[in-house]
Amino acid sequence: MTDLLDGVLADLDAEGDRLEKLLVDLPADGWRRATPAAGWDVATQVAHLAWTDEAAVTAATDAPGWQTLVEEALTDPDGFVDEVALEGGRAAPAELLVRWRAARTALVATLRAHPAGQRLPWFGPPMSATSMATARFMETWAHSRDVHDALGVEPEVTDRIRHVAHLGVRTRDFAFLAHGLEAPGEEFRVELTAPSGDLWAWGPHEAPQGVQGAALDFCLLVTQRIHRDDTTLVARGREANAWLGIAQCFAGPPGEGRERRDG
Repeated sequence: MTDLLDGVLADLDAEGDRLEKLLVDLPADGWRRATPAAGWDVATQVAHLAWTDEAAVTAATDAPGWQTLVEEALTDPDGFVDEVALEGGRAAPAELLVRWRAARTALVATLRAHPAGQRLPWFGPPMSATSMATARFMETWAHSRDVHDALGVEPEVTDRIRHVAHLGVRTRDFAFLAHGLEAPGEEFRVELTAPSGDLWAWGPHEAPQGVQGAALDFCLLVTQRIHRDDTTLVARGREANAWLGIAQCFAGPPGEGRERRDG
């Protein structure tokens, strides 16, 4: 295991622990609280996390099982994720919490033991163990935000979100292609201010196009948890500007994003 993978897994554990702390004593009616994701309550969000962690373990350890999952997903590419999340979310809260706890524990152990250099299949391109851990961090963080919002709890913001920002930058071309657009031919300069005040940067200094702003806003945007107009992000250049309107760092078809805040 590399130091990089170890660091991502530690942050993934910390992010999961934070959400679990919010859920462990949550009354049953709290699990049925609607979240900002249309049609998803708190239980649905947790069921989605549990199922996706389980799917990642299957991808790494069970080739026939993974093929079955892919075939099931292909029967309804646009509705499959909602279907399994809504079905899983019907479980009793205590049962669902146990399921998610077991799934995320198994995922960390599986990725920690995964052979170096061997990629895992996924619904998008195959990924290294570190990339999978980063993707799972992104999803855990994003869905945790939805749960916090539903319960009216302000989530702590830490520099752990750098994993989300990095994934957001690296999936730029995917976002264009997912919308049927040609990906830009050159790198952008991305400069983001971290929660700690540090400056995070990607791409060459001399790039004619780029994005600047708060790292939290960028992470919320690429996970489609905020409308672009509600961010501090500033684009320089036509293609960079277009990117902020379609950015997504998750696999699958383009999401609908979030509505602009009133006022």
